[in-house]
Amino acid sequence: MRKLLFILITTALFAYSCGEKQVVTQAQIDQLAIEQFLTDNQLEAQSTASGLHYIINTAGSAEKPGDEASITVGYVGKLLNGTVFDQSTNFTGELNQMIEGWQEGIPLIGAGGKIKLLIPSALGYGSQATGKIPANSVLQFDVTLHSFTNP
Repeated sequence: MRKLLFILITTALFAYSCGEKQVVTQAQIDQLAIEQFLTDNQLEAQSTASGLHYIINTAGSAEKPGDEASITVGYVGKLLNGTVFDQSTNFTGELNQMIEGWQEGIPLIGAGGKIKLLIPSALGYGSQATGKIPANSVLQFDVTLHSFTNP
């Protein structure tokens, strides 16, 4: 993370010294943090247009949960520095009531599937601090989809 901060500060100082007005967005900061995390942990992920990065460890069943599915999952939620902020072995809820990163990522697997989600802050809790999660945090979740019911 120090490396990321150094890169961001160096880029901003270079742009300033060149007389350019360059704004670094939260999405760019999140993208750099995710890329650094993947590099540091020697992981390869796929990504979506929204900035969600994911690694499917086990695909699960062919049928996938829909937008309004009721899902039962086991998960561990961490910050990129490894701090666990939440976990459950058997959580059930409506997919459309969950953070956008889950709404987009969990339908990529079927029942029995396992996925790692790297969620940029805009698809998580954004600029709001929530419990142990600081504002503008990139989140990582290791999720096992136990079962789901599509309406």
